[in-house]
Formats: sequence, C-alpha cells, structure tokens
Amino acid sequence: MLNDLQGKLDKLVAKYNHPSFIEMDPISIPHQFSKREDIEIMGFWTAMLSWGQRVTIINKASELVKMMDGAPHQFITQHLDSDLKVFLGFKHRTFNATDTLYFIEFFKQYYKSHDSLEEAFLSDGDMKNKLSGFHHRFFELEDAPNRTRKHVSTPDRKSACKRLNMFLRWMVRKDDTGVDFGIWNKIKSSELMIPLDVHVFKVAHELNLLKRDKADWLAVHELTENLRKMDPNDPVKYDFALFSLGINSKK
Repeated sequence: MLNDLQGKLDKLVAKYNHPSFIEMDPISIPHQFSKREDIEIMGFWTAMLSWGQRVTIINKASELVKMMDGAPHQFITQHLDSDLKVFLGFKHRTFNATDTLYFIEFFKQYYKSHDSLEEAFLSDGDMKNKLSGFHHRFFELEDAPNRTRKHVSTPDRKSACKRLNMFLRWMVRKDDTGVDFGIWNKIKSSELMIPLDVHVFKVAHELNLLKRDKADWLAVHELTENLRKMDPNDPVKYDFALFSLGINSKK
C-alpha cells in the first residue's frame, strides 16, 4: 500500500519539482538573484509574506525588491536612515511598516558579523530546537516590536511553522532540478520538516499520511515521519506532490 502511494507521489514530485514550477511560485523572487545574501534575505522575507494568493505574494515581495533598488543585501548594509522613508507605506495583510523596518534592522545587524543566515538556525538538537533558537535570535535586538513576533513563528507556541519550513526547504534541499537552491550545507535535507499549509494538511489526511486533526507542530512531526518512510534522506521533496494535489483539488 505504501509502495503504491510512494510511486504515485514520486511521479508528482518529478512533474512539479521542475523549473516550470518557479515562475508562478513565491520562490521566483529569490531566483532573481545570484548573490547568496540576496537569496537568503529575499527568500526569508518572501516566505514570511507567503499567505494569501500567490500572485499577491509575488507582487508584494517584488515591491520590496524595488524599494531596495534591486540589491537587498547592499541596501540593508549601506542604507541611510533617510532611505527608509519609502518603507513606511509598505503593507501586506497584517504585515506593516513596523514589521518591515524591524526586518531591515535585524538583517543590518546580523550581516555585520555573519556571512550566511544559516548560522542563525544552528542550534543543537532537532529541527524544533533549531526553529526555536532562530526565533530567539531574530527577536534579541533591543526594542524588538511584540507585534512582529506573530510574523515569525516558533514551535514553542505549537505552530506548524509552515513558512519557516518552506524557507528552509528552499535553502537546504539539493537536487539537479534547479527549483530549491541548496546553498546551505550545515543543515541536512534529512532534517527538514514538511511545510504544512491547509492544502497539504487536507491531502495528507485523504492519503492516510496524517491522523492528527490539528495543523500544529505535532502534525508536522507526524506527517514528516511518514514521509521519511518513503525517503529518509529527502522527505520534504514530497511537498511538491502534496501541494500539487491540494491546489488541483481546488480547481
């Protein structure tokens, strides 16, 4: 039974883990860049904005890129205070100027002493510890706004951490298709957890890959463990298959 399901999902992975997937997906934003820091900054920021319609997400992330003159890392590390005025009008759903300015300040301070955002995720232990540790690091700056915390999830609050897990998939997974970047080397693909959105949650239940009735961190753990039975080295490659089944079921 599992082998039959794996065969079906593997075919969907082969179909959707393909460069044609990029254009209409938020991952198209970091794909505009070749510099690692630019990919990290816009990959992270785009992932954090990824709720709602994909076209809107892409448009709002593109707006940010334009505000940073097409060079996010350079802008963040070299901007003047007067350059920040343009961001006062930025908004995406509940993400507003306060959140935007804090993201910029975090990146500015972080890249003064680090070459890669991967270092911020390298807490000891499993992925739950890594995500929890990242959340603490992200908000360790003085006067970090409380309202911004809701935009960067943590498993400490039992969140599924869908957007963070998606960002990590982008940065960590390595294959020859060119969709995910695979530019990080200290976190392994085998450690990644499935990005659990409402579509993946529904499909996983329909396929009997998930029994938990709440889309929380325990559900992420349960589903990822079942996907590891099919590919222990790269369980989140099945994100492509589950996502495609969920999207197509809406049509």
